[in-house]
Amino acid sequence: MKLPHLENAYVPESKIVKYLLNLEHKQGGKDKAAFFMRFGFTIEAWEVLAQALLAHAAAYEVASTSEKPDVTNYAIEGALDTPDKRQPLVRTVWALEQGSESPRFVTAYPL
Repeated sequence: MKLPHLENAYVPESKIVKYLLNLEHKQGGKDKAAFFMRFGFTIEAWEVLAQALLAHAAAYEVASTSEKPDVTNYAIEGALDTPDKRQPLVRTVWALEQGSESPRFVTAYPL
């Protein structure tokens, strides 16, 4: 199964700039930032990572789901296209709130 409503999926800028590529983030973001930056992603060109995450969601099937009363989280696993052309394996997580047709990017981390 693909991510539901994939065509409406979005990646908030703050998730990348303030978390995934933030070397100062205190709750795990700095480790993720070091990981993603190793592959050529930068805060200045945060949209490159956003597009890579959207392409990742489009390329792979949902690996698992987690349901709560008002939201379903979808985990997707596979290789991520990067600026330096290496393809690390990552898991991305997307949230789809009840009644919404726009999956929102939540997080990504290496497998």
